[in-house]
Amino acid sequence: MRPFHISLMVVFIAALLAPHSLRGRTLNDYNLNRPYADERPWHLGFSVGMNLMDLRFTHNGLTADDGSQWFMSQPDYSPGFNVGALASMRLSRYFSLRFTPGLYFGSRDIRFRETLSGRTERQNIKTTLVVLPIDVKFSSQRYRNSRPYLSAGVMPAFDVSRKGSDFLKMRSADAYLTFGLGCDFYLPYFKLIPEVKFCLGLADVLQHRRPDLDEQPGVAIMTQSLAKATSRMVVLTFYFE
Repeated sequence: MRPFHISLMVVFIAALLAPHSLRGRTLNDYNLNRPYADERPWHLGFSVGMNLMDLRFTHNGLTADDGSQWFMSQPDYSPGFNVGALASMRLSRYFSLRFTPGLYFGSRDIRFRETLSGRTERQNIKTTLVVLPIDVKFSSQRYRNSRPYLSAGVMPAFDVSRKGSDFLKMRSADAYLTFGLGCDFYLPYFKLIPEVKFCLGLADVLQHRRPDLDEQPGVAIMTQSLAKATSRMVVLTFYFE
């Protein structure tokens, strides 16, 4: 996990623990917005946000007959955009079950390097994901007009973008484990909920069988050099509930 991501997690965990260490005044001493909002069994809303998509490659060390070897990496990240809906069911005082379907638009800039000749290639993989996340949300005790939380769940995802005959081709279906942290902010008329979510892909998303490249062995060797490719994402979302 990158240092920036670790720092974010530390800040939010500290925020989760802070309300329990503050004593002496009760919630009734303050002007609370929407004091009974969390007692409702259902909550609906919508979301907008941005994402960073990543691919992790596992190479198999394949060497071609001419001695060449190809290696792939994603050195840069391009911010993407996401929109979605929110349906939340209250399970208890501290737990709720959330369903947050949406669309994630993003891209991955892949670099290819051949070690023998130093030749390089580049491919931009544009992605449109239909996501169906389900997660459990664990909230801390409310403090004034804020309530930090943690979440964990699973996220099936389906890439509906058009696939071209490129160096690498991705499968359409994937599944992620998700871990999130955020905070409910109680405003006079609605809740604003910023959240950072880390998504870890579980499946190999690379299409290994490429009959479209049978006549291009120099291109097919790039796919053949990979044992697998897995997805990663960091998603920043603003929910309006």
